[in-house]
Amino acid sequence: MTQLSTIARSAIAVGIAAMALTGCAAGAAGQDSDDQTMSTDAAAEGPRVAIAYAGGVLVVDGESLEVIDDLPSEDFVRLNSAGDGRHAFVSTSEGFQLLDVHEPELTELVVEAGAAGHVVRHAGKTVLYDDATSDTTIFDTDALADVDGSFPEAKVIEGAEAHHGVSVLLEDGTIVTTVGDENSRSGIRAVGADGTEIAASDQCPSVHGEGTAKDETVVFGCENGALVYHDGEITKLTSPDEYGRIGNAYVTESSELVVMDYKDDPDAEGSLLQNIALIDTEAQTLEKVALPEGISYTWRGVVRAPSGEVLMIGTDGRLHVIDPATGEITDSFAAIEPWEGPAEWQEEHPAIALHDGVVYVTDSANSQIVALDVSTGEELASGELPEVPDEIVVVG
Repeated sequence: MTQLSTIARSAIAVGIAAMALTGCAAGAAGQDSDDQTMSTDAAAEGPRVAIAYAGGVLVVDGESLEVIDDLPSEDFVRLNSAGDGRHAFVSTSEGFQLLDVHEPELTELVVEAGAAGHVVRHAGKTVLYDDATSDTTIFDTDALADVDGSFPEAKVIEGAEAHHGVSVLLEDGTIVTTVGDENSRSGIRAVGADGTEIAASDQCPSVHGEGTAKDETVVFGCENGALVYHDGEITKLTSPDEYGRIGNAYVTESSELVVMDYKDDPDAEGSLLQNIALIDTEAQTLEKVALPEGISYTWRGVVRAPSGEVLMIGTDGRLHVIDPATGEITDSFAAIEPWEGPAEWQEEHPAIALHDGVVYVTDSANSQIVALDVSTGEELASGELPEVPDEIVVVG
């Protein structure tokens, strides 16, 4: 396969090794619902859904939900949109492999990584993070749409200590990245385009997940709250519980309101959650809200609409619309059959994705996918899948 090492790349050291912080953080970021970039060819063909399963990736027509192709891969892969309207990155044991959903083809192009982790899209850049090295690889998102046999030039920011982390590149060149080592994660660090440290915090044990809200305010989850970075300053927001773990952020870049997942029982088994955290990045507040009895969710079942609402597929099988200011469920639509939570997060269970007013929900128990109108809840299409669906992304 064609590796990143064969293309032009510039590595810049940002002095992370000099960081005096100690600690740990972990996380998996959710899919960005605000990807705006689109290639002309991809737009002409309409949206397509990439669906991971144990052994490969299905490519599904976004309107009819018919399976277009079945592309063999590994037993467990993860999916992230590249943000260019045509491609997705498939995380494999070799690294970040580029999937062209409109050929469709699992290409030979791979950004080599010892442990392919988070993919973040912001400010016209697509950022890949290698947990095995803590290196951050940065592409111009637009350039990815036109790949033809090789990757465009990438910038690589070398990390210091390997950990499960994530990096966000802001419009002015500032990079905000997690800090940790092989044993733990502790916080974040912001470094300017010239390599100078702007701010740092070690007050975020088990830091995990990120999201960029209005005015380039970046949030990170902690075991006891969240860190908020804005305009050169880091603020710690503390959970109302002694153990109030936040791991993933659901954001839209047009709103100062952030919704995050929330776990208040360190001994709870399985992956189901019953609470959410509401963060107002302008007021700098964090509130815990309990969902109605009988409704649980996992991090894979939540997305944020560009208009601000939170969309969640609950264990009751319904698509719930949640007000990000209050946590109140303002609407609810039938989507799939009720389901049970997985014992481990890697196990197949319902996932959700959003594109252009259509929300896609997978039903792992019945190997199906359904598309709903996000405004009315009307079922637009449904489809049978030849494999049990795991993660999904929509590209188009």
